[in-house]
Amino acid sequence: MNNAKGESPSNPEGERLQKVMAAAGVASRRVSEDLIYQGRVAVNGKVVEEAGRRVRPTDRVTVDGSAIQLDTTKRYVMLNKPVGVVSSMADENGRPDLRQFTGNYDERLFNVGRLDAQTSGLIILTNDGEMAHVLAHPSFGVLKTYIAKVEGIVSAQTIAQLMKGIELDDGPIAVDKARALGRASNEQTMVELTLHSGRNRIVRRMMEAAGHPVIDLVRRQFGPLNLGSLSAGRTRNLTKVELGAVLTIVRDAGDQS
Repeated sequence: MNNAKGESPSNPEGERLQKVMAAAGVASRRVSEDLIYQGRVAVNGKVVEEAGRRVRPTDRVTVDGSAIQLDTTKRYVMLNKPVGVVSSMADENGRPDLRQFTGNYDERLFNVGRLDAQTSGLIILTNDGEMAHVLAHPSFGVLKTYIAKVEGIVSAQTIAQLMKGIELDDGPIAVDKARALGRASNEQTMVELTLHSGRNRIVRRMMEAAGHPVIDLVRRQFGPLNLGSLSAGRTRNLTKVELGAVLTIVRDAGDQS
């Protein structure tokens, strides 16, 4: 039943903007009102200067140009996937899968994209299908950065070749950025690679084709998200800043479609 002020989630007119902002963790209602009066808040691309405006979960709200989460039923989790775990919620071969990392969450989470079993690093777990589509589909150009330990000494010519493009069985591929970070030993090199391709085992196949097979591989960044100091096998919710950056990418992708 709606309350006396008509602010129930079932109210077809929506919730007051400052209440929604406070629920999203932007600031207290009072500070949210100040942000609105300062012209720093927009709804569906239009600046709002009155705090009484009502919004629905389908509206797009931004503060200083950064999107905020309106639908609080959505969960966004970062995982540092360990080596040996497959990127699946139910592996048909009985191998360790991602279910072991989602049991403490009430929501039914799924992974955004995949890492092969021998690659560790950043995976996003969520129940937001729209966000997952935008981040995972290569047509949206979301960049992913990997650190690879590879066999041999990687030369400047090899870095240039990776940037220019390498021909693989399923077509040519080029990285968006690449650099050698230094030698891991006399016969191994650490390399940083950034690309937006979602093709299967693409980093391993590129480095193999370039004559430098991968020994260890970790994904450190996915779009605006950075693994930071999160330990292997640990999860954490995205921060408000991280979530704002991700939701802004989704908003911009929607505006371009």
